[in-house]
Amino acid sequence: MEAPGKPFLMHIGDIFWQNQGRVVMLIGLIERGRVHKGDAVEIVGFGGTALVGVEEIEAFRQYVDKASAGMSVGLLIRGTAVGEVERGQVLAAPGSISAHTSFAADVTLLSEERGAAEMRTGERLRFHFGTAAVAGDVTPTGELDVLHPLPRGDVTITLERPVALEEGQSFAFRHRGRAAGSGHVMRLLN
Repeated sequence: MEAPGKPFLMHIGDIFWQNQGRVVMLIGLIERGRVHKGDAVEIVGFGGTALVGVEEIEAFRQYVDKASAGMSVGLLIRGTAVGEVERGQVLAAPGSISAHTSFAADVTLLSEERGAAEMRTGERLRFHFGTAAVAGDVTPTGELDVLHPLPRGDVTITLERPVALEEGQSFAFRHRGRAAGSGHVMRLLN
């Protein structure tokens, strides 16, 4: 199930229930690695984890035996109850990624001309990781209480729901409904 050096990972972008909720088709773009028909994969994020089996792989409107990074696919999964899986979770090689609510990050704010504003300690922002969108609080590290538009800064972010995260992962964030900047996960805290 692994491409050279990288375990399978797919952000769940859409969900279709079939056969009165007994079978689910999880749609997404494979970010890295490979998955084969019959592989066990883990659903991670938003407080839930579950180990499920891949029954079928649909790509380009036909069933295939395997899929790899860069392919948009539908994975047919059995044994997941309605409501146990949602957009924003990830499918991953078992044990390769975990969900977290707190992390240290390196962020860059957009310029004022592009709509960014100052970011203060305790500010509530909307963070985007793949297909997940989660609210969270930001705290600039060091002696700063505020980050001004354009410079980069180190912050600690606390999310309201656990999201599948790993060091080096990029993300974007919005402030008061407008794009405000982007960043990278530097260290997982909780």
